[in-house]
Amino acid sequence: MIKKLLSPLPTALVFLLAFSLAPSIGAPVDNSDDDDDALEHEQARLALEQGLVRPLEEIIAEARKHVQGDLIEVELEREDGRYIYELEFIQPSGQIIELQLDAKSMAIIEDDAD
Repeated sequence: MIKKLLSPLPTALVFLLAFSLAPSIGAPVDNSDDDDDALEHEQARLALEQGLVRPLEEIIAEARKHVQGDLIEVELEREDGRYIYELEFIQPSGQIIELQLDAKSMAIIEDDAD
């Protein structure tokens, strides 16, 4: 019964798929992007704990008072000694709107339409 279930073609495809997805032995692994992301997340968490930034939910709620559309990207940047949230929205027309808010005061710094 088991021999009937494991025909040569599906078995070969399983092994081919497994070996094609596995990293090459001895090949260098680039974890720099993962390390950068982890560092950025840790910095953002610390900034929130220290009261240097507002929670993202509050920032999004404030932004939605000024811009309509679907939120497609959020970045937290540090510029000139202060944190800035950059939010991108796509409107039903397809227009991309970028809104920059001070991460602590939630004041709008810049409103760009692409």
